[in-house]
Amino acid sequence: MKTLGFIGTGGMGAGMAANLIKAGYRLVVTDIRREQSKGLEALGAQFADSPRAVAESCEIVLSMLPNNDAVRAVACGKGGLIEAASGAKVWIDFSSIDKQTILEVNEDLEKKGWSIVDASAGGVEEVAAAGQLALWLSGSKALFDEHQAILKPMGKSILHVGELGNAKLVKNAMAMLAAVQHLSLVEVCWLLKKGGLDEATFANILQNSQQDSVAVRRIMDVVVSGNYKPRKSWMPKDIGFGLDMAREMEVPMPFVGLAQQMFAMAQATGQDGYEATGLACNVYAMINGAKK
Repeated sequence: MKTLGFIGTGGMGAGMAANLIKAGYRLVVTDIRREQSKGLEALGAQFADSPRAVAESCEIVLSMLPNNDAVRAVACGKGGLIEAASGAKVWIDFSSIDKQTILEVNEDLEKKGWSIVDASAGGVEEVAAAGQLALWLSGSKALFDEHQAILKPMGKSILHVGELGNAKLVKNAMAMLAAVQHLSLVEVCWLLKKGGLDEATFANILQNSQQDSVAVRRIMDVVVSGNYKPRKSWMPKDIGFGLDMAREMEVPMPFVGLAQQMFAMAQATGQDGYEATGLACNVYAMINGAKK
């Protein structure tokens, strides 16, 4: 089996990397917070002190990083992939960032013989741990086909979505769609509740309608239970990237723009310490003069 590198071992990355270990791959990992890699080390992963050291110790590098700056640092910063003198020359990056950043780092790394496969993952930490992510990859179709065995332990669906950068665009677009869906469902809940129908009744109505879906059921389960997971949502960041690209492409997106403002209200009033469903519920409770 190949030796793989994995950079970024937070909630999402740890689950993805653990599934690679379970599939039989040898892993070399790194993270700026060593403690986040301890669980993987207990499973047999080797820790390296820099992205460069990871690359020089493996055949392919994967990463799941939190923001644009982290991706730039891993690619071209001190001790970055660009400094690797041997080892891997293929990088599959799953980070939730914007399209422009992956195109920029690709331009720099390409000069050093690197090939980047741009990737994104749909799902939360529990989905990553279960190996059930939706994976979208763009760039070289040949590399996509060649590395299916590495991708399968991490995802339930694996799609190639075209040219380099498109996977980031898809991730942002899916976040935008989810944001509008979350907010619209909670908004209608408040209308019905003030008319005398509770959330559980609405959930039952939806399950027996053409609007039924896995996503709607998951959202409504949280709305009905009120069990909001205390985890800051990445959705506002991702829809922000999407809106930036929409402005560049001169694509009007009024609903998504309003969704971003609703999330901004939650952030400004300290209502955003939860995942997306809890965030949506909190902001609507606030504007309706109540707290859930």
